[in-house]
Amino acid sequence: MINFIGNRRKAYLLSLILITAGIISLAVFGLNLGIDFTGGTVLQFNLGEEVSMQEIEEALKPYDELEGAAVQIIQGRDLDGEPTDEGLIIRGPIMPEERRDALVNDFRDRFPGMGADDLRVESVGAVIGAELTRQALLSLFVAILAMVAYITFRFEFKFAVATITALLHNIVVVLGIFSILQMEINVPFVAAILTVFGYSVNDTIVIMDRIRENIKHRKKGDYVEVVNQSINQNLMRSINTSLTTLLVLGALLFGFHYFIGSLDLIVFVVALILGVFVGTYSSIFIASPLWLNLQDVNLSLNRHRKAA
Repeated sequence: MINFIGNRRKAYLLSLILITAGIISLAVFGLNLGIDFTGGTVLQFNLGEEVSMQEIEEALKPYDELEGAAVQIIQGRDLDGEPTDEGLIIRGPIMPEERRDALVNDFRDRFPGMGADDLRVESVGAVIGAELTRQALLSLFVAILAMVAYITFRFEFKFAVATITALLHNIVVVLGIFSILQMEINVPFVAAILTVFGYSVNDTIVIMDRIRENIKHRKKGDYVEVVNQSINQNLMRSINTSLTTLLVLGALLFGFHYFIGSLDLIVFVVALILGVFVGTYSSIFIASPLWLNLQDVNLSLNRHRKAA
């Protein structure tokens, strides 16, 4: 039987390092918020030919409002693994419709292979971006409250505190990694975070339920052995579930990257993959040991009350 509880301080130290690095990155670099939250314009189209960044910059020179805009050349692959026509993504501030149309027409003149149907134009105003931010934060807050209420009703408040702390740990770590890598935060990312919430809490609740059942068959106070036994009993289930999920997500990431080339979907899958890794780790090394710490504190306070 693996002694998870004996190694909990090492796990706490690893989490502290990850959280500290994430917080430093968030404070220094912040999050790379997409236009869903900041407002702006995204243009994506298939150029139909190989191009260089210098050619793209030359084509964008007449458009002063796009100075400093994020420009990315993307390339997908066909079923044989061969490169397909190159595409272009431009992310910048809000552009009036006539300026967007002029830009598209200029690109069609410069790159005759550009298809008429391979165009994506999105514009989000600052007010809409602020509203999406508010709704995203509200969704997370409501999800946390609902989980606290359910876990407290189904188990006890200490289980709820340990579970929610582990979930917040997952969010901070994933946000920190996205900040360090400067990957774009968009609406699909929020959907991924909420999905990770549900995935992580399910894995954690299974272990918590096992702890509750094992406590009934052990003498009072033997909590370290109970938690260790409960984690080990569910270890293979947690690993197998995570591996199965990661295989599916890996296939999606491969497909999105090589055949579709959608950055929004790639961000969504990357967030899910990180969430599965961190969620599995926290359900084993953070949530259950943290409940044990809370139980020790509770027992210590009860002893002091009795002594007084």
